[in-house]
Amino acid sequence: MPADVTTTPVPAAITTPSKVEAGIGALEFTDGYPTGETAGKLRDHLDYLHGVETFMNTVQGVSTYAIREGFLEAGVKDGDVLLFSELMDSRSLFLTGNADTVYFWFFLDLAQGPQVVEVPTETLGCIDDMWFRWVTDFGLPGPDRGQGGTYLLVGPGYDGPLPEGGCYVRHSRVNHVVALGRAFINENPGDDPAPTVARIKEQLKIYPYAPGGVGSSIGAYLTGKGPLGQPATVPSTRFVEGTGLAMNTLPPADFGHYELLDALVQLEPAEALDAELAGQFAALGIVKDETFAPDARLRKILDDAVAVGNAASRTLAVGAHPTDGFRYYDEDSSWWNPLFAGGFEFTNPPPEITANGVKPYPNKGARQLHSRTSMFYVATGVTPAMCMRLTGVGSQYLISSIDPDGEPFDGAKTYRVSLPKDIPAARFWSFTLYDNQSRSMLQTEQRYPRAGSQEYPSPAAEAESDGRTVVYFSPTRPDDVAPGNWIQTDPERGWFVILRLYSPLQPFFDKTWRAGEVEVVG
Repeated sequence: MPADVTTTPVPAAITTPSKVEAGIGALEFTDGYPTGETAGKLRDHLDYLHGVETFMNTVQGVSTYAIREGFLEAGVKDGDVLLFSELMDSRSLFLTGNADTVYFWFFLDLAQGPQVVEVPTETLGCIDDMWFRWVTDFGLPGPDRGQGGTYLLVGPGYDGPLPEGGCYVRHSRVNHVVALGRAFINENPGDDPAPTVARIKEQLKIYPYAPGGVGSSIGAYLTGKGPLGQPATVPSTRFVEGTGLAMNTLPPADFGHYELLDALVQLEPAEALDAELAGQFAALGIVKDETFAPDARLRKILDDAVAVGNAASRTLAVGAHPTDGFRYYDEDSSWWNPLFAGGFEFTNPPPEITANGVKPYPNKGARQLHSRTSMFYVATGVTPAMCMRLTGVGSQYLISSIDPDGEPFDGAKTYRVSLPKDIPAARFWSFTLYDNQSRSMLQTEQRYPRAGSQEYPSPAAEAESDGRTVVYFSPTRPDDVAPGNWIQTDPERGWFVILRLYSPLQPFFDKTWRAGEVEVVG
């Protein structure tokens, strides 16, 4: 090179040394070009990383798909309603279901056209898509505000006419949606669910939308703005009894996770997903309209990846990382909830409710990935009503998985928790115990592993003379403890507990009322 030609020095920081020591071993290059061994090692490691990320970032979609598969295997088809007329018990496997409200669940297929849902009065419900993205609330937090209403659910491929009014129109990014409703029994004599069940069966209606019928005026037809049709024929809704039904709705924690993910990708339009997220599992061969058939090399890598992905997700789902900000009170308390870190969209904490109105937190523009994984590994359904700081509406949840010494709960020991007087729940409160492994209701001789203010399906908890309510968790009921103040544990199984507050009150949000810690007493 001529001496008068100016060159730019190459900084060492932008170069790759001939040998790099990394956690996966030595990586070797020839003047920046990888050796064959290094290229193969990095290919395997990237597949491993994509496998872990894919598992942790698709827990929500695979969970929803698994629920629908469980419904179909139990004979509950799309459009059928799974109704728990005597409340949910521990016989079925559902992620952290409750034994306090009358559940009604159903899936809808919007690929053949929009669907109409007439929801019953006095319910608390949400409709999510197959990726557990919120579509709408209904009932008390929804636009019908608990008065009952008509919802029109529209899928991504529909471009036909829509009604001028008479219903709440909601659009889904995917063809299949899931509706989860809860109806209350606390206002019925003896907390009897029968009147609530009768109301649901009478008022809940599901049927295809009839373009040009109710909601579309004659004037719209005459001015060329829509067709002229007849009112929809409303068929009888098929209800399937859920109480006592043994069914599995849980997603697999092994290679089957990727198989269910592939099935979900094939089920819905390619546009249903963010391209960045879809790129993670496309790198593994999970692509719309393509066959997922990993070779022996990739299969072995994915078996390792799912083991780590599941272990990491489970760790997040038990609140084992205090630095994630899941603890509700402070670091000395074991009560936690991941939604207060990321909100229902897993981006920002839920806004504060002040005397001057809603005060949102600054948007940091980042998804709270740990909050999302934690939430959907342990629970189902998402809605603003699950974490809003508004009193008297919705529900709030606190989870405890460890004692004050940081030890996980042992099913062979006896524990006690004390709730101060004036428990801040206008409708009802309850504890429910769950199996650590299945995250479903703990299965013991006690069919409904719960205690709370309602007297059904187990006796109501009795308060102490000073107003405190003390509940025990143990294999056998301690002497002098009322039946309603005890939940049975299994000596062979670990467990965790959820405190539910329905229609929570201000002392919960400002933390002037604070739940006691779950302490071992024997």
